[in-house]
Amino acid sequence: MIMMYRGSTGAFAMAAALLVTIGVAQAADDAKYPNWKGQWERFVTPGIPGQSSAGYDQTKPWGLGQQAPLTPEYQAVLEASIADLAIGGLGNFPTTLGRAAGMPNMMMGFGPMEFVVTPDTTYILIGWHDHYRRIFTDGRDWPTDIEPTYSGYSIGRWIDEDGDGRYDVLEVETRGFKGPRAYEETGLPLHIDNQSIFKERIYRDKADPNILHDEITSIDHALTRPWTVDKRYVHNPDPRPNWVEFYNTENNAQIAIGKENYFLSGDGLLMPAKKNQAPPDLRYFKQTRK
Repeated sequence: MIMMYRGSTGAFAMAAALLVTIGVAQAADDAKYPNWKGQWERFVTPGIPGQSSAGYDQTKPWGLGQQAPLTPEYQAVLEASIADLAIGGLGNFPTTLGRAAGMPNMMMGFGPMEFVVTPDTTYILIGWHDHYRRIFTDGRDWPTDIEPTYSGYSIGRWIDEDGDGRYDVLEVETRGFKGPRAYEETGLPLHIDNQSIFKERIYRDKADPNILHDEITSIDHALTRPWTVDKRYVHNPDPRPNWVEFYNTENNAQIAIGKENYFLSGDGLLMPAKKNQAPPDLRYFKQTRK
């Protein structure tokens, strides 16, 4: 009995020591990574009012005001999209109908975001058009075959830029897309070949730690050159912020039938979205004779 008791005590002591060792190692590992906890919200540039401040480049109005380096073909796509929006259409932004926005629109910060940093993966929780993003930081190489997705496949690496023993910059490359996707709601287009590549540098502002930067460089065949913008997010000081639940398909009054978009009125009836728009084809419905 005494020997059994001593053996059990030794086993418990070893287990406790192992847990302490794991805890210390975990704490040391965590200390290498930056503290990006909390709720991050989109930075609104002073002087750019309302929805226009939701442009891809936050320092410029959206649409033509973005001055994106588009090829002539895709400049025409943007202009046609804006013209369609002006008469009640959806333009070149299919996310209006409830589809995922994908990269790079998902990093707009239209709703609050949360960064969850672990040694192997950094998760960006969005809860808006898109729900989350996963950035692998475990040292993996690119897969031979990437299953195309709206958010793409992201591989990142941490950098200790100032040499203080703690990571402060996350560099990310993302590729492997499907579409359709657009930069922002005016329909600022990406190329239909979905061969986009995005390179990011995500870091906290040294002068103002309440600002998080995401410098995104777009490499896309709809552009005449790589396009870099500095997206910024503001930290919410509330330690227990409210996380709003949002679903793009809930209470969405846009109704797509074939290639046409209609609108659902307040009393639940289908109505045109554009002036002089023809009704949908009702050949499969029994027509009521007058």
